[in-house]
Amino acid sequence: MTTAPVTDPRFVDGAVNLDILQRRAYNHRWAEQPDGVIPLTAADPDFPAPPAVCEAIVEYARGGYFSYGPPEGLSEFRETVSDVVSRRKGISVPAARVLPIDSAARAMFLMAEVVLDPGDQAIIFDPVDFLFKRSVEAAGGVPVFCPVDPRTGEFDLDVLESLVTPRTRMVAVCNPHNPTGRVLRPEEIQGIAEIAARHDLWIMNDEIWSDIVYGDGGTSFVSMHALSPNLTAKTVTIYGFSKAFAMAGLRAAFVLLPDENTYRRFLAASHMPATAGGLSPIVQVAASAAFRDGWEWVEGFVHHLRRQRDYAQARLARFPGVECSPPEGTYVLFAGVGAFGISSEEIAGRMAEEAKVAVVPGTSAFFGPGGEGNVRICFATSREILCEGLDRIENWICHQKECV
Repeated sequence: MTTAPVTDPRFVDGAVNLDILQRRAYNHRWAEQPDGVIPLTAADPDFPAPPAVCEAIVEYARGGYFSYGPPEGLSEFRETVSDVVSRRKGISVPAARVLPIDSAARAMFLMAEVVLDPGDQAIIFDPVDFLFKRSVEAAGGVPVFCPVDPRTGEFDLDVLESLVTPRTRMVAVCNPHNPTGRVLRPEEIQGIAEIAARHDLWIMNDEIWSDIVYGDGGTSFVSMHALSPNLTAKTVTIYGFSKAFAMAGLRAAFVLLPDENTYRRFLAASHMPATAGGLSPIVQVAASAAFRDGWEWVEGFVHHLRRQRDYAQARLARFPGVECSPPEGTYVLFAGVGAFGISSEEIAGRMAEEAKVAVVPGTSAFFGPGGEGNVRICFATSREILCEGLDRIENWICHQKECV
């Protein structure tokens, strides 16, 4: 692995183009904020995508044709995914069981639709990204919450298994975990898989953050899908290109299916053969380029993010009334603000109004009931923007009577 320079020119302050971001970056970000507000909100980088991605799109567009692609996706994309996940993550899935799809979010909804009947239960961690709960409910399922410590990201395997009932059909896993940033340990991955196998449960395995891991104390990412076949017979792994490759707006993702029958069930439910869904060919070309040629960019990005994380966590931990642990993966911090004595939604609202910094409140709507008392802060930006945002938050906190 190459070592990125201390100051990587791709991630310096001047690499963030606010003129473009203020026109294009939606989902609680620059294009949706009032003038003067810094958004440390949605987990979407402020940096442009790897050059290989942009060049692939330009080259494809030069051909002038934007025809239909094959219903099951381009062979180039599926073969590239199969090869890369094998080499980088130890996952053995043939190209024939790689399903391209338009976003990891869409993949989650598709899986819930395929494996859940109305009234079926699905165990999800709490707190966790809202898409887990919403996808289960959209399929008529019932989410059952397994508590996660919002400071450490730790959970209890015995508690997890105690939540299984005759109506349980699925366990949903986010690794690394959003919003705590914890990387699941190999024994936890193994334990979840064994529980699922004992009770004949599906595993929704979200690994969208798997390439943003800092390696603290030797911590490394282990894929659920790389376990022995007897433990992965009902594991469906979901990956998206938005986090590691700054491609959120392209909505590029894929699903790894455990067998041919499951693949066919997912394909039929996706309506891709009827051209009513799917990932556009130009996006598959861009994603293929990312997986082939974008890894040196990702390494530089992670190097920058590690420095951002260390800086932000150290500052936040010193703020009166704030608790904050360093994430082992992801580029978000889940900061405890319970000492303020008001809801996280009110804190986030007042920060946006008075400090001119937008953060994500730890409300049930975003993270489930276990998120209350916290706010999530994204640090995938320049040091200049992050420093200014934290300066504003610190000044705001120092003026709050609740924390004096």
